[in-house]
Amino acid sequence: MFRFVVLIFLLSPLLTIAAQVDTLEIPSAVMGKSYKAVVVLPTSYTQSKVAYPVLYLLHGGFGHFDDWILKTPEKGLVQRLADQYNLIIAMPEGEAFSYYLDSKVIKDSQFETYLTKEVIEKIDKTYRTIAKKEGRVITGLSMGGYGALYLSSRHPDLYCAAGSMSGALNPDMGGWKLPPEPTEGVKKAFAEILGPLEANTEEYISASVLSYADKMKTNGVSLVFDCGVDDFLIEPNRELHRRLVFNQTPHDYSERPGGHSWEYWQNSLPYHVLFFSKVLKQNGSYVK
Repeated sequence: MFRFVVLIFLLSPLLTIAAQVDTLEIPSAVMGKSYKAVVVLPTSYTQSKVAYPVLYLLHGGFGHFDDWILKTPEKGLVQRLADQYNLIIAMPEGEAFSYYLDSKVIKDSQFETYLTKEVIEKIDKTYRTIAKKEGRVITGLSMGGYGALYLSSRHPDLYCAAGSMSGALNPDMGGWKLPPEPTEGVKKAFAEILGPLEANTEEYISASVLSYADKMKTNGVSLVFDCGVDDFLIEPNRELHRRLVFNQTPHDYSERPGGHSWEYWQNSLPYHVLFFSKVLKQNGSYVK
């Protein structure tokens, strides 16, 4: 009996997770292939008939669609947040290093179009969503943080709020504090989707989130982003913050202890979801 009680106690955090986790196949006509996504539905979803807001949660470089479900130290974090805030949380595939861009180099790597058209359309058709910008938010870690700010800046008609955790914001890698060997590896990965930096300077400038600071001022998307003080990407994040302060763009920026790690992102995500919940309430898109 004692062993049984101890076992129940140890498993109780897992047993209390009630949110539904779906794996959804989302085909891409623009890329001629199909990708999977994880979709978490709050427990209340099956108990009501109302439409729900959707958080798009993007994975980082060299990761995949199920990272947020599998890699957080607190298992069930995403499910818990979906239940706590009555959110649908969709985690689409972005491949190892698509950077959520439409690549001019790799014709079957068109992830901006995939995310903003095909994924959103599939989610809205499959689930009971608030299918307009007032009920749609987006964030992510590292490459996914870049993707969230990049996509929301270019498509402000789709999202009411966007965030970034430890965002890898500038493909030119200015200010990145990586050792020489990984720097060369990441530089090569960028060259594969954007072309070599030296011959494609304008392409890299237009792909940099830092270049969108003025658009962020006028597009009406609420912004939250943060970075760990020990993260190799801290300087680009500070630079975006400086630019937004300079042009007087309202935003929520913070730095906290930590590096480029799942421990940091696990701590960061609840702050983002809390921020988004306030925006959704203001929009009348919050499910009580």
